[in-house]
Amino acid sequence: ENAGNGSGLLFSHNFSFLPSPYFTDLSELSLVFQVTLASVLALITLATALSNAFVIATISRSRKLHTPANFLIASLAVTDLLVSVLVMPISALYTVSHTWSLGQVACDVWLSSDITCCTASILHLCVIALDRYWAITDAVGYAKRRTVTRAAGMVATAWVIAVSISVPPFFWRQVKAGEVTSCAVNSDHVFYTIYSTFGAFYLPTLLLVALYGRIYVEARRRILKQSPKKTGKRLTAARLAPSSPGSASSTAPLQCASDPDCHVQITVTDSLLEKKRISAARERKATKTLGIILGAYIVCWLPFFIYTLLGPLCPSCPLHPELFDFFTWLGYLNSLINPIIYTMANDDFKKAFQKLVSFRCCTS
Repeated sequence: ENAGNGSGLLFSHNFSFLPSPYFTDLSELSLVFQVTLASVLALITLATALSNAFVIATISRSRKLHTPANFLIASLAVTDLLVSVLVMPISALYTVSHTWSLGQVACDVWLSSDITCCTASILHLCVIALDRYWAITDAVGYAKRRTVTRAAGMVATAWVIAVSISVPPFFWRQVKAGEVTSCAVNSDHVFYTIYSTFGAFYLPTLLLVALYGRIYVEARRRILKQSPKKTGKRLTAARLAPSSPGSASSTAPLQCASDPDCHVQITVTDSLLEKKRISAARERKATKTLGIILGAYIVCWLPFFIYTLLGPLCPSCPLHPELFDFFTWLGYLNSLINPIIYTMANDDFKKAFQKLVSFRCCTS
């Protein structure tokens, strides 16, 4: 502490000979940076809240979307909405000011909300992946068990695990007698750091990679299982047409019994070929969606959890608070990306979303 005070005095002493305009420029630059940072973080927070609120409203208003799978997506949106309401605004204030001024009770509530909601959001991704895995590997059997009650049980399990990760730090926290100027989880307990990071990120990530890998393999296996030797039905369209020369490659004239000048024009195509083309298109779309889901999730959360795990395990490593703030908000950004990824890939949801937006515009 003395060394810190000494370095502070030395810093002040070295700059005491500089002209006063320097301090004005420095303070103005700092103020501009804080205002810009606060604006960006507020914009991210507002966008996260609005996007997840629209997801919830769209699913609740469209009866067609009332399915167990969409119930899980709606629950994810509720979780991410809680992140944007309970966690991000206070985090933005703390990130800009670098001083905690809300007291010990608010600190405890904010920390517990942060850990619980962010962990629940990550675990929701696992629940959705597990639901999709069962749906594709056991389509007939799981269709009977795929109910809203089962989905609610999976969501409840995710929240129980999230709470079990957020509660332990409060058993050994030290209540400060004086004014509270900082708010952070005590990282002195290495065992808890390992337990929380593995429970909230590393194990769920391994599960996600394994599940989506199996989903991709199973989807390809189903498509390739179709034998190319099979012939599909070739009649796809037929209509009455006047007698005229037709394309021999695409139509075949059949004489009508009652009218010698009438023909039935039959358009032919290979239905199996068309089915394979549609399946291939769906496979490419599913592969792209899976890549975006895993890529966005890992990019957003991996830096934060590496940094969190590295701190207690490597005390001598150079760790900067600004870097921690950046990684924290990168993780929060996943709550903004989730509703975009999990809903924009669904055509039914996009139509319902467009109807909701047009309805809002017309009534406003």
